[in-house]
Amino acid sequence: MPPWPPCLQPTLTTSRRATAFCRTSCLSSIPASWTSTYEQGQHEEEPSLVVVGGGAAGVYASIRAKTLAPHLNVAVVEKGRFLSKVKISGGGRCNVTNGHHLEPAGLARNYPRGNKELRGSFFTAHGPQDTMRWFTDHGVELKTEDDGRVFPVTDNSASVVDCLLNEARRLGVSLQAGKAVSSASVAQDGKFVLKVEKRTSDFVDYINANYVLVATGSSQQGYSIAARLGHSIIAPVPSLFTFKIADKRLADLAGVTFPIVKAKLKLDGVQKSVPELTQTGPMLVTHWGLSGPVVLRLSAWGARELHQCNYQGKLMVDFVPDIHIEDVKRILFQYKDQHAKHKVNNTFPTEFGLVKRFWRFLLEQESLNGDTHWASMPNNHLNTIALRLKQWMFEVVGKGQFKDEFVTAGGVPISEISLGTMESKKQPNLFFAGEVLNVDGVTGGFNFQGYRQICNQDKDIPR
Repeated sequence: MPPWPPCLQPTLTTSRRATAFCRTSCLSSIPASWTSTYEQGQHEEEPSLVVVGGGAAGVYASIRAKTLAPHLNVAVVEKGRFLSKVKISGGGRCNVTNGHHLEPAGLARNYPRGNKELRGSFFTAHGPQDTMRWFTDHGVELKTEDDGRVFPVTDNSASVVDCLLNEARRLGVSLQAGKAVSSASVAQDGKFVLKVEKRTSDFVDYINANYVLVATGSSQQGYSIAARLGHSIIAPVPSLFTFKIADKRLADLAGVTFPIVKAKLKLDGVQKSVPELTQTGPMLVTHWGLSGPVVLRLSAWGARELHQCNYQGKLMVDFVPDIHIEDVKRILFQYKDQHAKHKVNNTFPTEFGLVKRFWRFLLEQESLNGDTHWASMPNNHLNTIALRLKQWMFEVVGKGQFKDEFVTAGGVPISEISLGTMESKKQPNLFFAGEVLNVDGVTGGFNFQGYRQICNQDKDIPR
């Protein structure tokens, strides 16, 4: 296993115990000399690691650290509730990883911010197989669905939340909720001084720590700490959100799901062709517009451009991407000949894989009476329906509500940390994990996987 990073090998004689609210690093091993010295009892006090933030990255990092360095004082400070985002992710089921992207290079392609930096050996230390094995070994049975998403067989995020918190407690991690680290500084001896405040009282405490890992997600709290300790911040913008569509007629289709469509996002000011702004996958019609994996992926890859365009643009949707437009026309005309005596609203080509609600919606756009027989269907209407199926243009006028956004693009630049250890290049013994960094994945379990992966590099603190 990779050695414990040099930066985590302090001279223990100079360390003193500090109240720890930390999240440990994702280390693969620790130096034998450190362990043996500790066992001999030559040092009275152990080093401390404070993890700021109790989300998936922070809690798992604390587990990883305490597993590899049992004598390390590890504590996690969370201003709200632990793993609150994990609890509601995946529709309350918690998608822990993706089982269809096991090869590192392919896995990295699912990260709009970070795909180039993570393309090398980053995912070899802890890939999706390792994530699945870890949960299985800790009593959470998993299942892989057809699209690659991996969920607990219980279909309940509580299985994941309970597993992580129980393991952290078993190892002796101090989990402290309802407290916020409001500021951080570095003392003359190189240790961190953290100001901790309780949300419900006037309680204020100052904590010394040898190491600090910031895993605050997209909270301003983490950005402030990072900036105070010398880091720049890439302005955060929403990612993974739904599209509001101007066409109010779509409300009649709310709840309709399309198993596979091809959608292309066109934005003013984006002249060059961006391959990632064309996506294929499932799409869902909502009361306010469009959602589903294909839309969420487009929102992730176009997060910054959409922000610059005030979330306005054009969305071209191909509802039958596997069928050429000329074949669509041929199928419609053949169906007309073969079902001349049938009413158009009761029978329609099954080759398109459409639900009846959507077919009738298409007819309404052509002002066709549902009692019309196929024999009476004008050919120009068939051509127009074919064109709609292949090139339906929707006007995007906004994004979904903030509560629907689960990921943020932006944060601490990857260029300011060492990917091998996740340690800051600006401040020794400072580490980052999770969404506080300018790294984010598309929907499908990639964000949860990415945060765990960062926690398993041969570094000081996991991410």
